[in-house]
Amino acid sequence: MSRLDGRERWVHTALAYALLAVSCVAAAVTGPGADPGTGPGADPGTGPGADPGTGPGTGPGTGPGTGPGAGGRWVAGALWPGLPWPLLAGAAALWLAAVPWLHARRDTRRALVVAHYLVLLALAAALSAESLAFVLFASAGYPLAIALLPGRLVMAGVTLTALVNVTTQAGPDAGTTLLTVIAGVALPLVAAGWYVSAEHDRRRRLVERLRAAMDENADLNARLLGQARRAGVLDERHRVAGEIHDTVAQDLAALIGQLDAAGRAPHEEARRRHLARASELARRGLAEARRSISALRPEPLEETGLPEAVTRMARSWAEATGVELRVEVTGTPVALSGEVEAALFRVAQEALANVAKHASATRTALTLSYTDELLLLDIRDDGVGFSPQRPADGFGLDGMRQRVRGVGGTLEIESEPGTGTAVAAAVPAIPPADESLEEEPARPASHDPGPGGRPR
Repeated sequence: MSRLDGRERWVHTALAYALLAVSCVAAAVTGPGADPGTGPGADPGTGPGADPGTGPGTGPGTGPGTGPGAGGRWVAGALWPGLPWPLLAGAAALWLAAVPWLHARRDTRRALVVAHYLVLLALAAALSAESLAFVLFASAGYPLAIALLPGRLVMAGVTLTALVNVTTQAGPDAGTTLLTVIAGVALPLVAAGWYVSAEHDRRRRLVERLRAAMDENADLNARLLGQARRAGVLDERHRVAGEIHDTVAQDLAALIGQLDAAGRAPHEEARRRHLARASELARRGLAEARRSISALRPEPLEETGLPEAVTRMARSWAEATGVELRVEVTGTPVALSGEVEAALFRVAQEALANVAKHASATRTALTLSYTDELLLLDIRDDGVGFSPQRPADGFGLDGMRQRVRGVGGTLEIESEPGTGTAVAAAVPAIPPADESLEEEPARPASHDPGPGGRPR
């Protein structure tokens, strides 16, 4: 129970006791059954043929107590026969003592709360019939109905309280009027209150279901966020593995090849040339490893554009392997997103590395084509070829596919045993972001095209 509920139950109880006290004082001052407008001489049986309670000589036998309050006294006689109002007031005071206890249990013991409220209304009706001063106490039924009764019965409690106040002040000849009030006003009010409360309960249940659904969605979003984070970690690991494979691993493989060639060299000059090449590869691999720690963008792309970087890498590869390589750049080279250029550079690097390791080729061609919407990379060789459907043991082909898919492109590999291999990558020509263009160091401009036809 909240602090607000704790204060509310004592406020309603104190209000009911205050109204009861004020009514008792007023009843003691005015006297039981006192009713303004009855006039002096309201003494039953003041003379033969007189109408008791209306004064002497008011007319023959109209019956006792025809003034206001007479109907209420008839109700009191039916409910609590022969009890003076002080006893009824004491019973009402004792009955009110249970209000705080019931208020705290109004949601768990509804039947007991409703029964208590009805008995309290009956006591208020009996007291009001004895003295109109207790109509004030009967008005306590309004706030108590709101505080105690279930939502669908609040309007019924308010209506019953109003009927108590009306009937205790009406005479027996007002029966038709009371029925009209009950049928025309009270019953529609009760029905309307029941409908409004039912609609309120329905909306409350709907709100609770919506809150439960929102909580469930929040849990689902949290799980999806966790899965996305794990997927991001795996993607990052895969990307780092690809970077290591495309840089350090390839340099180490080439280094081993040069050392083996140096060991088989028949002349001292050839051996020294292979050893010098191996030393260069070792230094480059170390530099690439250090650079990858701070930034995984390919080092050649940090100082030049994609056509120049691919051309230099291809020429270096041709010198190291002794395989004839033709490089061609078509279209108008433009600056593209760093991710796109890095992906194509790594694909070209991996494809040429595979040619050197597996193809036994004598001729290779690399074509980089710029179009309005796509950037195309084609690498072909006349080597031994292979079956692309067979599962590969290495990381290279899967790494190329991952890189191209990561920038929204496609990768196709065409090869058959004995017919060479063709690797074709197509990626969208995504321009660089404004921020990257602002942060990119200025390159010296020249009208002389560099390798591949791109201004350097």
